[in-house]
Amino acid sequence: MLQIATKKEWKGDKVMWLIIGILLGFGLLAVYSATGSMAYLRYKGNTEMYLIKQLIMVGIGLLCMYACHRQNYLIYNKLAPVLFLIAIPLLIYTLAFGVETNDAKRWITLPVINLSFQTSDYARLALIIYLARSLSNKQEYIKDFKSAFIPIMVPILIICGLIAPSNLSTSLLLFVTSIMLMFVGRVSFKYIFMMGFFGALLFGVVVLVWWFFPDLVRVDTWISRIKDFTGSDGGYQVVQSKIAIANGSWMGVGPGNSTQRNFLPAAYADYIYAIICEEYGLIGATGIVILYLWLLFRVSRIVLKSPKAFGAMLAMGLILNLVVQAFANMAVSVNLVPVTGLTLPLVSMGGTSVLFTSVAFGIIMSVSKFIESMQEEQPVPEKELIPITKKDSVIKKYEEDESDH
Repeated sequence: MLQIATKKEWKGDKVMWLIIGILLGFGLLAVYSATGSMAYLRYKGNTEMYLIKQLIMVGIGLLCMYACHRQNYLIYNKLAPVLFLIAIPLLIYTLAFGVETNDAKRWITLPVINLSFQTSDYARLALIIYLARSLSNKQEYIKDFKSAFIPIMVPILIICGLIAPSNLSTSLLLFVTSIMLMFVGRVSFKYIFMMGFFGALLFGVVVLVWWFFPDLVRVDTWISRIKDFTGSDGGYQVVQSKIAIANGSWMGVGPGNSTQRNFLPAAYADYIYAIICEEYGLIGATGIVILYLWLLFRVSRIVLKSPKAFGAMLAMGLILNLVVQAFANMAVSVNLVPVTGLTLPLVSMGGTSVLFTSVAFGIIMSVSKFIESMQEEQPVPEKELIPITKKDSVIKKYEEDESDH
């Protein structure tokens, strides 16, 4: 009975659960290797301290993932406006009173528990859920400029505009993800092109803000990173990352044997992929890429099977945000783009990033669980799509069962 109950409780795409577990395992090994020397110096010989902290965050993240995947995903449709409205004052407060680290105000300290909280991580999640709701609700007139495009565009510009002054890379990531989700949501291509124009205009506004309030916007940091990227030597971080990748060759030097972890700044976060390349070689590094692409493929299958537009948009928006972030992080390590400060989802060391990544995957699994429950009651051929507007007895039964919880 215990085995049956356990199987019943852990629903969703089993392959995705496996991939998530593999990435978390890779992450713990890489974090332990990347932080060993730093922990030894900071904690008087205790090389496991950062690993223990990461294990705690991963444990909390898994609990969040499990809790979110147990919910009826339609609840996020109802919560979307509230989550979005909370994000705006949080971002404004962060810009004005946030904790400053490395010339950037990205965190606020939560009272009582004294925990630093990166508000942009929350805002990303809130905006994607809100966009999924807006796109699904406006499908009947999605090509209309005033009724559909404007109400979708404005929230994107508000959130991205509030994130950009202190965290341009996250703002760009969210903006790109939003455009991709609008394309999936059948928004007119000419409006999407217009969205790109408004994005460029917003960036110009940010530069103007920097001109009058130079302490508020990190344009100097952006310019410095671009100069390092375009320079002949590539900057210190780039050089050390290239050395790490070269050391790894095909098979790698083995887990825990990295030498560049002692030279790479933020080897446990921004440049953790370089450490993976060094320790596991090209084969291991390619495996990480395949795992993220596999996640995207599995979620694409979920989207195609989803009978509701909201479920499809929600799952696709969340996975696009995470996969684009992953490839942005890896691109930094191989010097394809300037330093972004973005972490590698499920792999890099972090606090709020681990938690919100876990919540995102939990929501995706909630959508997957819904489809799985439908197929148990009424199997549907893979190529036969249920119309988005149809609300058959199976869906009603599922919603009634979930509401009882």
